[in-house]
Amino acid sequence: MSSSSDQTAQRRLAAVLAADVVGYSDLMSKDEEGTLGRLRDLRRQVIEPRIRIHHGRLVKTIGDGFLCEFSSPVEAVRCAVDLQEAVSQVSGGEAIKPLQLRIGINLGDIIIEEDGDIFGDGVNIASRLQKMALPGGICLSGKVHEEVRDKLPYQFEDHGEHRFKNIGRLIKVYCLLAGLDPSAMSSETRSTASLRDRPSIAVLPFVNLTNDPEQEYFADGIVEDIIAALSRFRSFFVVARNSTFIYKGRNVSVPQIGRDLGVRYVLEGSVRRSGERTRITAQLVDAVTGMHLWAEHYDGVAADVFDLQDRITTSVVGSIQPSIRNAEIERARRKRPESLGAYDLVMRSLPYVWALEFEANKEATRLIDKALLLDPGYPLALSLAAWCRGQRIVYNWSKNVPEDKRETLRQAQAAAAIAHDDPFILTVLGAALTITREYQRAEAMLERALTLDPNSVWAWNRSGWLRNYQHDPEVAIQHFERSLRLSPYDPMAFNCDIGIGCAHFIAKRYDQAVQWQENGLMAKPSAAWIHRTLAPSYALAGDLDKGRDSVGELVKNYPGLTVSDILQALAFSKEAMSRFAEGLRLAGLPE
Repeated sequence: MSSSSDQTAQRRLAAVLAADVVGYSDLMSKDEEGTLGRLRDLRRQVIEPRIRIHHGRLVKTIGDGFLCEFSSPVEAVRCAVDLQEAVSQVSGGEAIKPLQLRIGINLGDIIIEEDGDIFGDGVNIASRLQKMALPGGICLSGKVHEEVRDKLPYQFEDHGEHRFKNIGRLIKVYCLLAGLDPSAMSSETRSTASLRDRPSIAVLPFVNLTNDPEQEYFADGIVEDIIAALSRFRSFFVVARNSTFIYKGRNVSVPQIGRDLGVRYVLEGSVRRSGERTRITAQLVDAVTGMHLWAEHYDGVAADVFDLQDRITTSVVGSIQPSIRNAEIERARRKRPESLGAYDLVMRSLPYVWALEFEANKEATRLIDKALLLDPGYPLALSLAAWCRGQRIVYNWSKNVPEDKRETLRQAQAAAAIAHDDPFILTVLGAALTITREYQRAEAMLERALTLDPNSVWAWNRSGWLRNYQHDPEVAIQHFERSLRLSPYDPMAFNCDIGIGCAHFIAKRYDQAVQWQENGLMAKPSAAWIHRTLAPSYALAGDLDKGRDSVGELVKNYPGLTVSDILQALAFSKEAMSRFAEGLRLAGLPE
């Protein structure tokens, strides 16, 4: 009886990470002492610290390899990516052949010996996956992928099912970074792996061929609307605008862009506008093969620009998925402004809307107000006006909070009444209802927006904040991570970092709250409002000196700000708000 109990106690479910150094024997044959020294330094300076950071346990080192276990598959994958990036940076400056890792990760049942060593199929599969990986790559089992796919902002490559020695079932394999060793992959797997997932596409910034640089925003507006229309098709994975716009003005090959963004198709084009005449040229490229699927040009007068956008969208969808129904294309069309001048002004306002800075907010408001004078019923302008007011409340810029709350909700509801099936406009209404603390209605709006557009980066972001306000930090983190996955290079990504940091604060994981918010502040140093939640995170993590410095930065940008001012702007639960207030007081902010 006792023996059976002991045996049961020695089993547990764990994420197992197996890794080794590529070409170790060859390196040793050329320079034994030097290679041993490099490997020792790598373990001490890079590998062991990162395993600890990600809450893993180094089980053992085996010559050129090592074995770890994690209680969380998410942390195991994060650690693997962190290790590969760190090893790449460390080895990049070496004149001799750099050290590279191969990593495999599996989730399964393991047996633990008295000395802490681990055995079982869970370990064996991780070891087999490690041997399949290319230098610098990571291979993971289907079980791991199932647990992490919606929680991490990475693009996973599906490499089909494989049979491993002494394992009586097929194992699904996914890869990250450098991917899979082609010799370990059957020709059938190679030909079908890229076709399993739903079509994925990135729309690159269109080149402005007009001599007038003022027309740059017009070309950007064309792309903005094409992305929005494509995103409405639930069978597509569409990379968000902010991630594709990092390629603006850069000479990067389409296959490279496809690898960077994890997409199969790339749409590129150009815009020439002369007087009232407009010509848009577009071409669709298969990013895997580099083949051009089609190229067309569209001519029209400026007033017909929306029809031209629709024609391009229809061509893209038809080329990728010919069976698409006309009804879906019809639903993808959004309410259009009566005035092209209003449209131009709104397009000009967008960079200022998303800057999340005080002066930018004022400029965005000025442009949008001008658009509404030209077209008072333009729902996108109404919606953006509402969100600019909402920003003033959320970031402590408002001079009259009750009035701004009323107007935010009024304008957001007016926009939704006109365009009740537009996911962006529903997201703004959800955000407005969050600000006025009508959480149940806010949740319904955001769920509706995500039903209409599962690719909406901002809807996932706002849903993350709503979950934070509802005191549901774990789901909040999932939604922020989904937003990051859809737009990995988004300038707004820092806002997701802050949201994840606040979720950790809510869960009383103050060290992680600090880490995530510091990342956000590093990406956006001008966003002084971050200190409102970073300062109390420092204080409750036990670092009062940094907390006081953080409050100093906050007061420098918000003279006269008090704890009660911040509590009025934030919308967390009473319990979380009391801890934010406690931390702010500890860090020295006056009541």
